[in-house]
Amino acid sequence: MTDTQKVKVNGTEYEVGLEVEGSVWKATVNGQTFEIELPDTDAVAKPRRSGGRKKKKSGTVSANIPGKVVTVEVTEGQHVEEGHVVLILEAMKMQNEIQAPVTGTVVTVHCAEGEAIEANVPLVVIEPDPSDDDEVHPSSKS
Repeated sequence: MTDTQKVKVNGTEYEVGLEVEGSVWKATVNGQTFEIELPDTDAVAKPRRSGGRKKKKSGTVSANIPGKVVTVEVTEGQHVEEGHVVLILEAMKMQNEIQAPVTGTVVTVHCAEGEAIEANVPLVVIEPDPSDDDEVHPSSKS
């Protein structure tokens, strides 16, 4: 079965008929047929991400849109788990649960219930718990 698609090549639009047989595609353009063979995708090496290390998450909680703080669910000195709701923000007539990005201890709360806040302003700061997986030792850097 042939599937017809419109494609642009170097700014020129063509109507192409496409058929697939295994790893070979047949593309028909203006009555001329071309065979396109795709490489074995299992043999292609996948790129590694950032040397295999996890990116360390920030403990600063902020909102990406302005709004009004409905409730603050944490207090300074409280231990929170990643994903724990730290405050509820009303923005665009909707209430949004703002969650802790890391597991740790609440160091400071920079907002209060009923307060109007701007976008991207720190609202709560959480000191992440030390963990062997997240630490980067100076001797292990390459």
